[in-house]
Amino acid sequence: MKQTQRAELTAGSLKGHFLISMPSLQDPHFNHSVTYICDHSEDGAMGLVLNHPFSDINLGDIFEQLELEDVQGRSDEPVFAGGPVQQERGFVLHPTGFEGDSTLQVADDVSLTASRDVLISMAGGKGPQRAIVALGYAGWSAGQLEDEIANNSWITLPGDSVLLFDTPAHQRWSAAAERLGFDLNLLSSNAGHA
Repeated sequence: MKQTQRAELTAGSLKGHFLISMPSLQDPHFNHSVTYICDHSEDGAMGLVLNHPFSDINLGDIFEQLELEDVQGRSDEPVFAGGPVQQERGFVLHPTGFEGDSTLQVADDVSLTASRDVLISMAGGKGPQRAIVALGYAGWSAGQLEDEIANNSWITLPGDSVLLFDTPAHQRWSAAAERLGFDLNLLSSNAGHA
């Protein structure tokens, strides 16, 4: 049955969806995580973890490193560990409306920008007011994410901007679980497939 489920997942892209980690997923990068999938194709997937802020890095540190003056007072906003791949690279997930040098529209109301211009605009008070700034990303090779889903590491949920931008980071995993309609902590790591 796993092959059938994998074929179904491969046929449809999870771009613009959330991945909610199952309690059995013990990798520290993804334990109790909510990941937003920014790109997904037959070649693989890329996403950002939305609820693991760095304890020692905030947006002010990024502005300082880029020699930007924070005219909006956003320095205390968190910066997230977006995933274990290329942690020196920055990404900004934001509502559609800002168009930068490398902006990719992920969903009707969500875009991703990976160029410095979005941070310049944010520091100057002209960029997106609601944004998730992350260093690094989560990446999966062809078929890897589909296999992990088939092996009960993740549950998928259609993305929405309320959970993305209006829910505090420390509540995103439990809020996503509530939308699924059950308590993820009660699930066994040995769940089967019908």
